[in-house]
Amino acid sequence: MIKLLMSWDILPGKEAEYMEFVTQEFAPGMMKLGLQPTEAWYTVAGNGPQILAGSVAEDRETMQRILKSEDWDALEHKLLTYVTNYKYKIVPATGHFQL
Repeated sequence: MIKLLMSWDILPGKEAEYMEFVTQEFAPGMMKLGLQPTEAWYTVAGNGPQILAGSVAEDRETMQRILKSEDWDALEHKLLTYVTNYKYKIVPATGHFQL
């Protein structure tokens, strides 16, 4: 298994729209593409990204195919209208919490 780790901060004033997008479009869209969400963390206080999220795919080739697809580009582009400081990385899945 291979894991996509993402982090970002929600833009001020976009919180309600962001939540609707993530629950109604982003997460379902990821699953439709073949990514299985594994975790999502919301930082309430302190330094660091406001949101940490992880999803897995069967293997690196599947992950690369998904991330190069037009459907992923559309989801990512729309996410960027609600967030800032967006980052992602691809790592081998360990079955434990990963940063």
